[in-house]
Amino acid sequence: MAQMLSLGDQLLPKAYTAQFAQAQNKVTPLSYPLIRKTFKKEVGQYPEDIFENFTKQAVNAASIGQVHKGSIDGIDYAIKLQYPGVADSLKSDISMVAPLAIKMFGLKKSEIAPYMEEVESKLMEETNYEQEMRNAHHIISQCDNLKNIVFPEFMPKLSGKRVITMTWIDGDGLADWIKTDPSQKQRNKIGQALWDFYQYQIHELRFMHADPHPGNFIITPQGDLGVIDFGCIKEIPMDFHKSYIKLLQYGNEMDSEEFRSALIELGLYNPSAPLKERQLILSTFPEMFELVGRPLLQESFDFSNDKYFKEIYEKGEALSRNSDMRGLSAQGSKHFIYFNRTYFGLYQLLNQLKANINTSNVMMKRPLKKSA
Repeated sequence: MAQMLSLGDQLLPKAYTAQFAQAQNKVTPLSYPLIRKTFKKEVGQYPEDIFENFTKQAVNAASIGQVHKGSIDGIDYAIKLQYPGVADSLKSDISMVAPLAIKMFGLKKSEIAPYMEEVESKLMEETNYEQEMRNAHHIISQCDNLKNIVFPEFMPKLSGKRVITMTWIDGDGLADWIKTDPSQKQRNKIGQALWDFYQYQIHELRFMHADPHPGNFIITPQGDLGVIDFGCIKEIPMDFHKSYIKLLQYGNEMDSEEFRSALIELGLYNPSAPLKERQLILSTFPEMFELVGRPLLQESFDFSNDKYFKEIYEKGEALSRNSDMRGLSAQGSKHFIYFNRTYFGLYQLLNQLKANINTSNVMMKRPLKKSA
């Protein structure tokens, strides 16, 4: 939960995100006796009975666990073990966040319930490593033809609900790699790989990796993008995807029939609402969706443009301060939560990379008007 909210610092007020950012990866490591006990319970044997070498100390932290390194017959593996009590902790996080969200957005508890249920459902899925392996298998099998991306191989026989084993990918974490001051060509290559990975999932699979956090990506010595975590996956309903794309296509035309119909379909506009509310929606949302869709509607986009990200942040701040936006009769689809989180997380990664990439997408092109 801390990772999810701190990722949204372009949209949520600083007062809400700062406290969550402090919690990222600050968990007491598991002791080795507890590591052995957890591994034995999930896999049926102790680590030393399977691996020729196994690090007693964690080599890395994960969002809800820690990573160890082991080897068998000269092949290195990453073994991720989940912290005890994670599910209960996440439920506690949800109960803490709900009052903040109610206060921030001016909603009633009953109104925010569907969104909290969506978040809780996804977080609970992340605690099930067997589900993560199924997610990984589906995405990897569909995306293994993409350029400049590598994936680990998952080992079901050495995994369980709280332990997951995969082949080790050598390299630097994305954030550490950026600190090495790579060339613009290298930055663009990784940025393009990230962009293509997400656009293919969103527009072709409608089944996406919904956690674009720097810690989930490795840059290999060969300069490829390694994807190492598949815990948070969001399936995108066909009707939601179609309407969302229509919003982005017509985001700067508030009077168009297409834009209004998309708002209605996504639960963002109530034609029966008071005139003041309808005017507020139609005067606010076109600018917001034009901003989100700007990179998608151009042939290429320079994500080093900090002015663009300043616009996003200022828009988020303005919306959060606008008292008229509170208590609207139309609150929007629950699917916005992870869809928007994914897009803004991706944009932030590309901004950190200072990548200038090809963003053209045939899905974003408007259908031709039929001649009379």
